[in-house]
Amino acid sequence: MLGANQYGKSEIRVLKVIRGGERHRLRDLTVDVTLRGDFEAVHVAGDNAGLPATDTMRNVAYALAAEHPLDSVPAFAAALVAHWVADGAVREASVRVREHPWQRLEGEQPNAFQRGAGGTRVHTVTGDGGRTAHAGGLEDLLVLRSSGSAFAGFARDRYTTLPETDDRILATVVTARWDYAREPGEDSWAGVRDEMLRAFGDHDSPSVQYTLQRMGAAVLEHHPDVERIALSLPNRHHLPFDVARFGIESRNEVFQPTTEPYGLIEATIERPAG
Repeated sequence: MLGANQYGKSEIRVLKVIRGGERHRLRDLTVDVTLRGDFEAVHVAGDNAGLPATDTMRNVAYALAAEHPLDSVPAFAAALVAHWVADGAVREASVRVREHPWQRLEGEQPNAFQRGAGGTRVHTVTGDGGRTAHAGGLEDLLVLRSSGSAFAGFARDRYTTLPETDDRILATVVTARWDYAREPGEDSWAGVRDEMLRAFGDHDSPSVQYTLQRMGAAVLEHHPDVERIALSLPNRHHLPFDVARFGIESRNEVFQPTTEPYGLIEATIERPAG
């Protein structure tokens, strides 16, 4: 028998130029649409009646981007969900939007941009026509601390070769997802990201695990609308390179960055029950 199933359209690239006076703004989005519903006949009988085409999903994303002011990513994603759950065959819709940052160039060109930094914004809305759930997220945020990070006192056995250190580089690419209690305001995402960045660098770190916990706890403390946050922090190792072999004094200044293999530290920070 047919089990759980879903389908949709992924990687819909939408760029909107918001032309407000002499200075334009950009919203550069990648939209994923996923639908769940009574589509058993499509799978088992080849009957496509009532099945929205994925090509239509793409067209709806562009049409709503044109009609919507796009001053709020959560509101735009919610509008897409509302459109699809109004279709009788669709039981539940999920829309995931990633926003790619652009930064205005300084100078005499008010409408010239370069790709911005600060990570990729993610927002996901899921709805069934009654309840709507919002989740924020962050991807591709590369951060590094050049001091204030240690790793010592860990378990050792005959296979352990890693030396203890009280001064190492801590680098990671932050991926995070958090659940909101209600639809957030447009500025909420930047506030959550900035809180994580502050917590990343405001303490002496005995481990990546400790830093992850501190980042998640800081978000919950300062953002009461966030119910829980899950973080994934790969440890992007920077290994001290032995320049002493060349007759050069080693001052712990030259490192070899590596991408694999790497440690992967993940956890969800939640509010206490009740």
